[in-house]
Amino acid sequence: MSLYREGSRAVEGITGPLLFVSGIKNGGYGEIVSIETGTSTLMGQVLQVEDEICVIQVFEDTMGLDPASTTVWLQRDVMRMPLSPALKGRVLNGRGEPIDHKGPIVYEEYRLPIQGLPLNPVMRSSPNAYIETGISSIDVMNTLVRGQKLPIFSGAGLPANELATQIVKQARVPGARGRFLPIFAAVGITAREAQYFINFFNDTGAIHNGIFFINLASDSAVERILTPRLALTAAEYFAFSLGYDVLVVITDMLYYCEALREISAVRDEVPGRRGYPGYMYSDLASIFERAGCVKGRKGSVTQLPIITMPGDDMTHPVVDLSGYITEGQIVLDRSLNDRNIYPPINVLPSLSRLMNKGIGKGRTVKEHRSLADQLYASYAKAKEVERLRLIVGEDGLTPEEKLFLRFGEIFEKEFLNQGNTYRDLKQSMEIAWDCLSVLPREALFKLSEDVITEKLAGRERKNQ
Repeated sequence: MSLYREGSRAVEGITGPLLFVSGIKNGGYGEIVSIETGTSTLMGQVLQVEDEICVIQVFEDTMGLDPASTTVWLQRDVMRMPLSPALKGRVLNGRGEPIDHKGPIVYEEYRLPIQGLPLNPVMRSSPNAYIETGISSIDVMNTLVRGQKLPIFSGAGLPANELATQIVKQARVPGARGRFLPIFAAVGITAREAQYFINFFNDTGAIHNGIFFINLASDSAVERILTPRLALTAAEYFAFSLGYDVLVVITDMLYYCEALREISAVRDEVPGRRGYPGYMYSDLASIFERAGCVKGRKGSVTQLPIITMPGDDMTHPVVDLSGYITEGQIVLDRSLNDRNIYPPINVLPSLSRLMNKGIGKGRTVKEHRSLADQLYASYAKAKEVERLRLIVGEDGLTPEEKLFLRFGEIFEKEFLNQGNTYRDLKQSMEIAWDCLSVLPREALFKLSEDVITEKLAGRERKNQ
């Protein structure tokens, strides 16, 4: 940080988390500032520069701040995060400060700007390996690929947090044990949720193998803007400097966007869809696009952001825009949850656009893609027959349609409903083949005859 500082006491006003300061001629966008109040020192950053007026967003609460006794100092640097391998196993708040009572962190002389470093697009390498989450419906049908950004769309009250913690506990890159690092960032959560996360990670031992950022709903809106960027800065350091494959799980990006809307309203900006700022698309892209692999570097950054859909509405601006930026989606379904199916992942609207880059011969198994396609086709047919049964009744169905109904029941009960347990890819595929074995061979049109003969012959004899 530069030794040169420029100060001003001309604080024109305070509105929410924003300070309006005049008399500063050389302020720069994103520049870090310190705010001396006479009794304490707060931190903030320049949000907007117009003539000699600087709009500064304060990271802490501005309640009780007196403009007459406040001095703002420009630090001539952007906000940076100190980094060290010692971050592993620590719990931090939304400003990157340790809150786990394990003492201070010994940092290296290494600081990265939290906005991320520009990455030449031609230096990106194509993802080519899958990440095993231990969740059958993801690993078999919507495979997460190293370097991908794959959001989970959830409704209010659905077990998205439980699924997030399960993935943090179970996820790994096969063949890369010891060089895989989960980073968990909770944005705008309640104190009860924070305690749930911390207890879970302590009880399962996951606390020792990852980095955890906790931002509470009672913290400032500005801190919610910082938390995902701090998590991704740590991810980039461990991935591209230390060679880790890093999985970043962020919950909940809806609260991040609500903070964006709150700050935008304070600034009197012209609102966009449902009051969100018009730049929300580019702001979300500045977070999601920090996932990827880099040529010549061993590590990778993979993102699994969780986004709550208000009213289960997939056309909500936050959900809609996230879908444009990211590479697919995992959708949690309320009807499955109501039938006690966990995880309640509805595979039909779910999609992993990079799945083909991480599966197949030499990566998983050669028939992985065709098996997933067959499961999709068969389950879609089962749901279609369910709707038909409401019209014509059970007696109006053909014997083949009744077999598809049977497949749908087994698929949901055995394949989707795995509970809070870990399944490796081999186990998940075995269960998938067991489900398909109830169907006649002619219905398995997505699979080659050789594969059907090899995988289903024994199961057909068992079912006879």
